[in-house]
Amino acid sequence: MKQFITTIITAAIIATTTLPLAASPTAPLSTPELKRTIASNGKPTLLFFQNPNGGPCKAQKTILDKLAAQRKGTFNIASVSTMNQNDQKAFYDYGVRSLPSLVLVDKAGKVSRVFSPGIQNIEVISSALDSLK
Repeated sequence: MKQFITTIITAAIIATTTLPLAASPTAPLSTPELKRTIASNGKPTLLFFQNPNGGPCKAQKTILDKLAAQRKGTFNIASVSTMNQNDQKAFYDYGVRSLPSLVLVDKAGKVSRVFSPGIQNIEVISSALDSLK
């Protein structure tokens, strides 16, 4: 029973995390970094919602840094931080409630994928990037 309740709660969290994006397929440009990065150079953009002091967010950053080194400039990473007051609106616009969270925006500036909250491994992110080609 406990596992069933946990599953229901998790499903509800994921559903509420993606609801704001369902009405807007175009990625909101809520911060200066998002305006500068999304669709600026014809590459997909991975939005990284994070608390830079949190352990899971540090682990996700390490994975993203490794992926960026492997892919050598084939995609952008835009960081949205809880430590930056100007980033607050982006958390609301994208419906982010849990950290770390990733959102993939395609070359045209459209939201392509909203990942489940939590640490995503390099294979999952690579697969999502490859699906955009």
